This record gives sequence, C-alpha cells and structure tokens, in this order.
Amino acid sequence: MIAVRARFLSSLVLTIGVPSIFLGVAGPAASADTEIIDATEVIDVQEGVEVEPTPAVADYGGGCVLYPDDKAATLDSLRFRCSAEQQDAIFRAAPLGAVPTGVKSGWVTRPPVMQAVAPPLWIGKTFYTGPDGGYLMNRLTGAGIEGWRADVFAAPALTDGQPAWALDYTPSPTPPVYDEIREVTPGVWFGYSWWRGAFQTTLLLTFALA
Repeated sequence: MIAVRARFLSSLVLTIGVPSIFLGVAGPAASADTEIIDATEVIDVQEGVEVEPTPAVADYGGGCVLYPDDKAATLDSLRFRCSAEQQDAIFRAAPLGAVPTGVKSGWVTRPPVMQAVAPPLWIGKTFYTGPDGGYLMNRLTGAGIEGWRADVFAAPALTDGQPAWALDYTPSPTPPVYDEIREVTPGVWFGYSWWRGAFQTTLLLTFALA
C-alpha cells in the first residue's frame, strides 16, 4: 500500500508540480464482502445493454438518502451522511445510467482525509462523450486546468460484474488507475477509483460527480 502511494504521488508531482488528488493516496480497502472481478470486457451499450432509469428515492438510514429530484441533497448524503457500507450498497443497487457529458463537478466521498485535501487540487471532470462513451479530462486545481485523460466506455464493474461506466487511465501518466461509476440519481454519479497493480487491485478512494 505504501509503495503504491509513493509511486502514484511521485508520478503526479513530476508531471504537474503539485500532489494530485483526483486519484489521491490509497484509501480504505473495499468492504470485506466485496469481490474484485477481472473485468476486461467492453460492453456495447447500443447492442448489449439497456440503459435503465435511475431508481426512485431511497432511504438507507441515518440520513443517507437519495433524492431523484434534488442533486444537492443527494450529494450532501453521499459526501457527509452515508457510511462506506451504505455507499457500496448504493453503487450495487444503481443501474448503469446515462454516460456523463460536458463539465461535471467532483467531490471525494472517502476517505475523510482526501475529502479535506481535494478541493484545491481537483474539482471534477470534463466528459467528451456520446451515448456509448468517449473520453474525459480531469479538471485540476481551482482554475480547472485539464489533464489526465481517461477513456470512457461501458464495462463490467470490478465489484459485482454488472455494467458500469469505466474511466480507463491507460492514456494518462498513471495507467494503473481505473475508475468506474454509475448514475445513482438523475445527473449524479458515484463510483470508485482503483489502482490495478501487478499483484492486487487496491481501492484508492470513492467520489461523486454532478
């Protein structure tokens, strides 16, 4: 874990001169019952996957509530009120949803230390996508400087094998990084950022986009 963190941060410092946060340092491991699946198959959205509507309002308890008609309230839940276990349950229950398009703001939702460090260094992603994917650029620093390209396509999620939008950082300075997201309410996406190392896959952090 420490080696992964050092290698990741060193690459970012050398490339942009500041510690990157959009992928960050290693976060807590996935929940104990989460199985990492070797997902290399690209899903053809137009032919193989029916894009389902996002679910109705859902109350996970303790203030962790998803509101399909209130993005701000949903983001507040994901960022401050939902536990790691609840976040995992939300991801598992979500359909693939629509692919993000255009400029999206972003927030780290765990671990807490990265939630505090993130805002000055990473503020979201800009998606250059059509119905079946495309690519994105991360918005770095408060100025929204574009960097760290990722290819966007539908693929089986590492956690449960169901369709998710994969954000593959192979074209970037950190090719082992791999994100996956689902639309949990209309216009709000939640997902994971992974480090796919030679011997194991490690959860770096979770994040939300809107």
